[in-house]
Amino acid sequence: MFTGIIETLGIIKDIQKEGDNLNITITSSITNELKIDQSVSHNGVCLTVVAILDDEYTVTAIKETIIKTNLSDWKVGDIVNLERAMKLGDRLDGHIVQGHIDQTGECIFIEEANGSWYFTFKYDKKNSNITIEKGSITINGVSLTVLNSKDDEFSVAIIPYTFEHTNFKNFTIGTKINLEFDVIGKYISRLTSLYK
Repeated sequence: MFTGIIETLGIIKDIQKEGDNLNITITSSITNELKIDQSVSHNGVCLTVVAILDDEYTVTAIKETIIKTNLSDWKVGDIVNLERAMKLGDRLDGHIVQGHIDQTGECIFIEEANGSWYFTFKYDKKNSNITIEKGSITINGVSLTVLNSKDDEFSVAIIPYTFEHTNFKNFTIGTKINLEFDVIGKYISRLTSLYK
């Protein structure tokens, strides 16, 4: 389980295809604190550490993960948001994040607003995922508050700290992002659909 509060950034150093899987090697400032079999959120995708060498570590993504995320677009040199799993007893500064991406979305609008930024994202509503005004959403692993909630799009406001310490600073119109919708909202949506 994660909180959506990004610890640091990583740089993709290598991507190797192995059957339907991708082995992704990343360098980061937290590598020396990782261990084999540990879960780490990469742009919101929970992946398991399978190898560590010096300041680089490797994770493996299976076909199911690749299909549901933007992993197939990753390339060497890309910067990814990183968060280790939360410790029991820690403060939950963001919201409950599982690291299981529901679908991807696309950045359709960016506005700088005198020290902060507004980003608008569109997603395919056929998966029945929903947002609510002032509810929680996870974008590339970052816990954020929803603004301007619509059937297939929403906006978020980004403070300077988040802009500088995540890969939001690299977003452009058309950037494909990973979305994890609020887990409580997903359960409520599922339960109400059973009684229609």
